[in-house]
Amino acid sequence: MQLRLKQLTIGKVFSNMLVVLLALFFIFPFYWIVSGAFKVQNVAVAIPPEWFPKEPTLQNFIDLFKNPIWRWTFNSFFVAAAEMAGVCLVASMAGYVLAKKSFPGRKLIFTLFVAAMALPKQVILVPLFTMIADFGWINSYKSLILPAIAWPFGIFLIKQFAQTLPGELLEAAKIDGCSELRLYYSIVLPLLKPALGALAIFTFINGWNDYFSQLIMIRSTPMMTLPLGVATLKGEYTTPYGVLMAGAAFASIPMISIFLLFQKSFTQGITMGAVKG
Repeated sequence: MQLRLKQLTIGKVFSNMLVVLLALFFIFPFYWIVSGAFKVQNVAVAIPPEWFPKEPTLQNFIDLFKNPIWRWTFNSFFVAAAEMAGVCLVASMAGYVLAKKSFPGRKLIFTLFVAAMALPKQVILVPLFTMIADFGWINSYKSLILPAIAWPFGIFLIKQFAQTLPGELLEAAKIDGCSELRLYYSIVLPLLKPALGALAIFTFINGWNDYFSQLIMIRSTPMMTLPLGVATLKGEYTTPYGVLMAGAAFASIPMISIFLLFQKSFTQGITMGAVKG
């Protein structure tokens, strides 16, 4: 018994040490960004590096806010929030239909959505850009929001969760004379709230960090989002590392806040797609 307890104790200590080391490994890049935001240029590029700023400065943040940083922040929030609302609406309807309605081609359509999840965004970028240009949406909010609404992962996530909804409850509502629209709005949508909460977090983070699409679709400085605007602060001949790190630290604040506030829904969303289909 004592040997078993000793083995369990050693195993627990080892696992805790491993978790701490992994946590430090993943936290270090963020620490380096935050510490670099308070370093002057010659210290930021010094070799060997200065692990902790001995003479911290706020000049990097002063230089950062000389740019239209608040306009870029508004653009990021608007695009991410609009994508979140659109994805949750479309995914809730499509996921519910694919999970609870029987019609020809349902399995094929769901298979296509799953296959689309495996496609990298770069594969569809050229035809997508051509369509957006033909519509005249380049350098507008529509070019960032509308292509992201039919997110295959969102439909997959909601479909997997909707399969767990009790079919008897839906049938009872139909017998009582509930229309399809009323059934969706009054019964299905409230039952999907846990899945929609997780999907909202995923979508907002994805929309906030979608630098690649923003780089292709946006042309003017006032329309830039925060990640794209911070990236443009790099000069032609010099790179102000302190200002860039200050911008990166500022841009990470909403993401960290959202994760800390909704980490329960975030963790639940990771395992939600594992529901047996």
